Amino acid sequence: MASKKLILVASSFLLIALAFSPSANAHPAKPEVHVVVEGMVYCQSCDYRGWSLTGAKPLPLAKVSIVCKNNIGQVGYYKTFQANANGYVYAELEGNKMNRALDYPLLNCRVKLVSSPLQKCNLATNVNFGLDGAPLRSEGKSYTSPNYKAVIYAAGPFAFRPAHCPRTTHH
Repeated sequence: MASKKLILVASSFLLIALAFSPSANAHPAKPEVHVVVEGMVYCQSCDYRGWSLTGAKPLPLAKVSIVCKNNIGQVGYYKTFQANANGYVYAELEGNKMNRALDYPLLNCRVKLVSSPLQKCNLATNVNFGLDGAPLRSEGKSYTSPNYKAVIYAAGPFAFRPAHCPRTTHH
């Protein structure tokens, strides 16, 4: 009987000790590291065409797509993203986290122009491979806050151009 009480008392102390001891669950988990792509979309100037962005203006609310293929060439990820009012795109690739094996290798991801909200500037150009699909570039950027961490890749800048430009006359 005495040994049963001793076991009960020892078990109680052990449970109390475990309840108040620091454990892995007592500390907040580190946030997953998100994969983000950023870039700019512009409206190309009529004065400078081709691959030039001289005189280009940011294109608010333009859309780009990100396509990632798996190792056998099948599309495994596709999503469109909209630029903000300044032509800036911040695209988080849901499902691609850096702290585990990436669902789709980033070398197999491409960014392409989709659409422009402006009728006067809606022809997609291949500036920085906006039509063919631009690969992601690592520029060593990241963003960290207490509950969020992202590794940021770049693509572009991209450009749409006007369908019609006024003729320039030289005197």
